[in-house]
Amino acid sequence: MTLATKLPRRLLPALGAAMLAGPAWAFPERALRIISPFPPGSLSDTVARSLAQSLSAVLGQPVVVENRAGAGGGIGALAAARAPADGYTLFLGMVDIMAVNPFTYRNLAYDPERDFAPVTFVSQIPTALMVGPARRDITSFAGLVAAAKARPGALSYASWGVGSTSQLAFERISRAAGTSFLHVPYTGGAPAIQAVVAGQVDVMVLPAGAAAALSRQDGIRVLAVASAQRLPIMPDVPTLTELGLPLVLSLWQAVYVPARTPAPIVAQLNTALREAMRAPSFVEILRGQAGVPEPGTPEELATFERGERQAWGAVVRELDIKIE
Repeated sequence: MTLATKLPRRLLPALGAAMLAGPAWAFPERALRIISPFPPGSLSDTVARSLAQSLSAVLGQPVVVENRAGAGGGIGALAAARAPADGYTLFLGMVDIMAVNPFTYRNLAYDPERDFAPVTFVSQIPTALMVGPARRDITSFAGLVAAAKARPGALSYASWGVGSTSQLAFERISRAAGTSFLHVPYTGGAPAIQAVVAGQVDVMVLPAGAAAALSRQDGIRVLAVASAQRLPIMPDVPTLTELGLPLVLSLWQAVYVPARTPAPIVAQLNTALREAMRAPSFVEILRGQAGVPEPGTPEELATFERGERQAWGAVVRELDIKIE
């Protein structure tokens, strides 16, 4: 005798509806947290908070963002690595933390491969090359290269710190173009950008969304974007590939959980995050940064991450950057 024949006829429609709705989440039973390794208001924080809101709607549980800033994202990474491997702590990792810090820090407190289990890729936030009012004579990437070659080391570029992706991305561009610039590091993205806008430093690599917003100011010009294709928010700005430098340099983000998190929970989080990233509000947040949701499998994320470590590690070794 089947279950259906045992039930009163009046309950059969409800049973059918429940079966069509699919299995209920066996997890979670309480609130989750996403550790954001950078301060409130940062790009990472903005993406984490939007993702948390969408994920909460999918899982039916609160998802809170916990900011653990410092040490180039290392403090947040260590906190996430030490969290219980039960699926209730997620970590929004970025290129700096997962692919750059292992080469720049002498004594890194976490291991991106050993301490984390990949869940899904989130997005690639493209970078852009911006020149400020200090060099109003430079109106194109070719003009920047020519000026730099004419006086090697005379032009300056800002970054949000030694060993940061902003420094390393600029160095990858500079080396590919055969040029040399003076590096002026700052303690964060905001003061670095302000220095370029104020004409204290000549150029900078920064997130494309920020560059697009700043380009509306007098004297600010975006010379190139380091993306695979031209960006809808700056359709007239060429890619580096168009200019002869096949470089795609992004501030990519991905979700991880502590290592040894059970595979069924990782799979369930992957499914939930894929759905969360389809939310219009989340898509709009990324669109403002010239990005789009790019969810994938844990295996795809692990493979991508290994390739990124090779690429960024090579330039760190070439520059011989070591941070205590």
